[in-house]
Amino acid sequence: MSVIFYNKEVLKQQTRWRYGEVKFGEEAVTIDNWEELKESKAQYVLVGIPEDVGVRANYGSPGAAKAWKKCLSALCNVQSNEFTNAKNLVILGEIDCAMEMQDAHQLTSDDPFYPTKIGSLVKEIDNKVSDTIEKIVRANKTPIIIGGGHNNSYGNLKGISLAYSKPIHCINMDAHTDFRPLEHRHSGNGFSHAYEDGFLGNYFIFGLHRNYTSASVFDRMEEFKKRVKFNLFEDLIFLEKNTLLNNFKEGQKHVVHDIFGLELDLDAIAGMGSSAMTPTGFSLEEARQFIRYFSKHKNCGYVHLCEGAPEKGLFPNQVAKALANFITDIISK
Repeated sequence: MSVIFYNKEVLKQQTRWRYGEVKFGEEAVTIDNWEELKESKAQYVLVGIPEDVGVRANYGSPGAAKAWKKCLSALCNVQSNEFTNAKNLVILGEIDCAMEMQDAHQLTSDDPFYPTKIGSLVKEIDNKVSDTIEKIVRANKTPIIIGGGHNNSYGNLKGISLAYSKPIHCINMDAHTDFRPLEHRHSGNGFSHAYEDGFLGNYFIFGLHRNYTSASVFDRMEEFKKRVKFNLFEDLIFLEKNTLLNNFKEGQKHVVHDIFGLELDLDAIAGMGSSAMTPTGFSLEEARQFIRYFSKHKNCGYVHLCEGAPEKGLFPNQVAKALANFITDIISK
């Protein structure tokens, strides 16, 4: 089974009880099976992907596998009130990646067959993710996915594409395109594989960093320029009298006229603990504006928050609290 369902006891273990207060973990919804999900009145479904196999396959720094559990603990201890709207969220559980993580730990990058071997593990996770997202969407719910690496964009897009029987548009706040060549599967080519396989329609990268995007990737996007568009982070911060809202509209025009996915790589946020932590980027408040703005659109099909690496944060619980804020921004009224 792809998903490990959480029950109230799991949330209770994560929640620090305090007299006179009601915490989010006490009010959030849990289910035991897929049939119960269809009957739930909550609109949003939270699922974690505790893996960094895709990051390792991209020769990156591991750590994203720990984001889900840290996020869950922080979220369960948010106050439950009329503004946080805990009853509008089903905490489904986690996608079981234990076997793939175990196998990835046993691989060494000096093995000449390393790319093929670890790429096959990423594909196994792809299948689990796509199956889970398809079931959530077919239940008329909106998935909120906590990664894990950005390789999981592929499974997200495949799952929702299968549910709607058509390619799905996507907007991604990211320092990188993750639209790299179609080599072995890893965290840097989830969108290019989804495009190639017919699951991704229009794609917009918001705030791309020019210093970390190769000429070949720019050439590749130029080849598909009618469907793949971007704006540069440097252009957004250097233009005078420029506002973030004005730049949202460029991406909005490209993707929101039909069902779209909303992606945020935490490496787009300055100083945020992530797989590719950066000193320059959007502020957390700007990233929250981005998520709030697009997640509230009627055509938003899912939200994916990925690449958080808690042990790289500037202070304890930085990543966890940031993710909890994003979640409550999405589900609040």
